[in-house]
Amino acid sequence: AFLAEYQSRTLRAGRVRLVSFPSGSSTLVPTALAALRDAHPGTRVSLEEAEPPRSVEMLREGDCDVALAFRYEGAAGAEEWDDLVVRPLLSDRLVGLVPQSHSLARAESVAIGELADEPWIAGCPRCRGQLVEVCEAAGFTPRIDFATDDYPAVVGLVGAGLGVAVLPQLAIESVRPRGVRTVALEPAVRRQIVALTLPDLAQVPAVTATLEK
Repeated sequence: AFLAEYQSRTLRAGRVRLVSFPSGSSTLVPTALAALRDAHPGTRVSLEEAEPPRSVEMLREGDCDVALAFRYEGAAGAEEWDDLVVRPLLSDRLVGLVPQSHSLARAESVAIGELADEPWIAGCPRCRGQLVEVCEAAGFTPRIDFATDDYPAVVGLVGAGLGVAVLPQLAIESVRPRGVRTVALEPAVRRQIVALTLPDLAQVPAVTATLEK
């Protein structure tokens, strides 16, 4: 009870602990926090990075107040947020990434099956799982030569000609893609980006202000 009261008083004083996945931290978070500071200069926000599902676990465990998270449309586990307050932010389409010398580098769009024989560079565990699902739906299992949570590393590996990748558009915006070409992917695959909090926390003014930005 003491801890709950302490957290409540801390939040009413205008302190919010935010957890975000890396590509959200570099694209969505800065603008939102700047707008929050302009509107509520007394609100202080701390930022930590974690990919879902870990960020959602942190929210439930009391280690943060707002979690920026994502899940892929049509993927299993849609009920994982049922007990949370969900604020949709945007739908982020995945794009294909190929070396600029690749035969498909000038294509307007690419069916993922056209990349069946390519070596792959995969991203975070949730993105990796989605990649495998999409490829298997197209009739092949991707040969993943490299896997990294670091998006600039994915781009660098593709740019060096070591394979192809699929990345969210938001991740491309957060890096400087050199030596690569992005191509539209068919069928379209999207991830839903949201801000999450607990029902009790949603009543706290500082949390509400953060969600609204």
